[in-house]
Amino acid sequence: MNKKKRHWLWNVLIVLTLIVCLLAFVAHYKNWYKVEEGEFKIFSGIYRQSIPIKDMDSILFVEKLPEMERSSGFSWLAKEKGVFKDSIHHTKIYVFVDDLRQQKIKLVHHDTLKIYFNMQDSLETQKIYAILQSKMQDNLETSK
Repeated sequence: MNKKKRHWLWNVLIVLTLIVCLLAFVAHYKNWYKVEEGEFKIFSGIYRQSIPIKDMDSILFVEKLPEMERSSGFSWLAKEKGVFKDSIHHTKIYVFVDDLRQQKIKLVHHDTLKIYFNMQDSLETQKIYAILQSKMQDNLETSK
C-alpha cells in the first residue's frame, strides 16, 4: 500500500483555523458591559456600542424582539447578536441578546437609535436595568 504523507503546512493551517474559530466563539459567547464615566458600553466580539448616559431617552423591558432584517450578525441557539435594520423606519438596531427566552432591555438613545440586550443571567439583566435607570434619573435631576 502506498501511503502519502500530508505536508506539515496543512496540519499547521488546520490547527490555526481551529484556534481562530475557538477564539471567535469565546469572544461572542457572552455580552460584556461597563457603566463608567457617564457612558454605557456594551460589547460582544466585534459588535460594540458606547452610549453617553445623557443621550439615553428611554429604557424598558420587552418580551419579544420586533420584526427586523439582519444586516450582519448571527443567531445561534437562543443567542441573537449583530446589526439589524428596522423594517418600518429603516434605522439601525443593535442586538446583544444572550437568551431570547428571557426579557430583553430596549434602550433608545439619540431619539431613534435602539439597542436590545440581555445577559445569560436574568438577575444580571435586572441589575443593569436598575443601574441604567438610576443613572438616567440622576442625569435628569442634575439637568434641571
